[in-house]
Amino acid sequence: MRSQPHVLGIVLAGGEGKRLYPLTMDRAKPAVPFGGSYRLIDFVLSNLVNAGYERICVLTQYKSHSLDRHISQTWFSSGFHGEYITPVPAQQRLGPRWYTGSADAIFQSMNLITDEQPEYIVVFGADHVYRMDPSQMVEAHIASGADVTVAGIRVPRSEAFAFGCIDSDASGRITRFLEKPSNPPGTPDDPDVTFASMGNYVFTTEALVDAIRADAADADSDHDMGGDIIPAFVRRNAAYVYDFKDNEVPGETERDKGYWRDVGTLDAFYDAHMDLVSVHPIFNLYNRRWPIRGETVNLPPAKFVQGGVAQDSVVGAGCIISAATVSDSVLSANVAIEDGAIVEGSVLMPGVRVGKGAVVRRAILDKNVTVGEGMQLGVDLETDRDRFSMSSGGVVTVGKGIRV
Repeated sequence: MRSQPHVLGIVLAGGEGKRLYPLTMDRAKPAVPFGGSYRLIDFVLSNLVNAGYERICVLTQYKSHSLDRHISQTWFSSGFHGEYITPVPAQQRLGPRWYTGSADAIFQSMNLITDEQPEYIVVFGADHVYRMDPSQMVEAHIASGADVTVAGIRVPRSEAFAFGCIDSDASGRITRFLEKPSNPPGTPDDPDVTFASMGNYVFTTEALVDAIRADAADADSDHDMGGDIIPAFVRRNAAYVYDFKDNEVPGETERDKGYWRDVGTLDAFYDAHMDLVSVHPIFNLYNRRWPIRGETVNLPPAKFVQGGVAQDSVVGAGCIISAATVSDSVLSANVAIEDGAIVEGSVLMPGVRVGKGAVVRRAILDKNVTVGEGMQLGVDLETDRDRFSMSSGGVVTVGKGIRV
């Protein structure tokens, strides 16, 4: 007998992630490395698995090889109890076409639902950094009797114009779902904050299937979950909001409770890394009661030699810092910083090499980037802008495998 409702997890991981270029030049956005030991998709998968949901389909499309490989190598399961975490590429089951939107991705993958026959379906995005217990949201959904429940995070009303916004009544029923409105609505209990959609949904299965099929038959639809499916439920008074602040995660602290970041831009991606490096981080990677699971690398421990130091930094396995100074930075596995080099406020992905006497400041270096001896990044921004990607916030980003 099941101790909890029969839930199928669907993770939408097919987006191109154009605003994260060049990090998405040859990989899907959910496969972008994050936090020294993870990829972005590890956060949603960790949340689902920690909540006891281990029947998960990851819908992929663009540049999905590294994402597929990561899921297969990191998130394999024995299947002894019927559990599985599997990437599902676009299969063109309904004709020779790719997914035309997130709702169409589910429509073209309807066999996953009919095969599993779940009572409820959680549809989550794949590229946010956060901790959440989805089972509490499912419980709230069941208790409300809604067809769909949308996770909402409270953001200052003055900043909410950048998000999909939820207007709800005191019971939690969604009355309007607004995409990036110029005048965001307040919440029923606080006019100065707005519910922003987190892109996480819980559906009663029959309601989702009916809505997806109706949307597929609508030639005027963009076939988008947030833009088309959720508003359709709102018009029927069948959508409710789940307040993210009510979610209680074991081991969380007051400082990182309710943390959620959409890392869809280079500046947001950079800022989320800087949230990790303080003594009392805004987002704590070291919560053993709700672990974020990532790739296990067969590398020796990090090593600091000849006076090499790292302060207020995350340093991955296999790193060697030799007579160099690292501060306020995140170093992934197998990074080498040579004599006299300075790395400040930067994000270095696996395999990066920083040569002797080089300076790297406020930069993101993708996998296997080499910074030559005496070179500088983030010092002369005008020169860097001519050679590399530069965010609006002045973060220099060097693409995979480039030698500076």
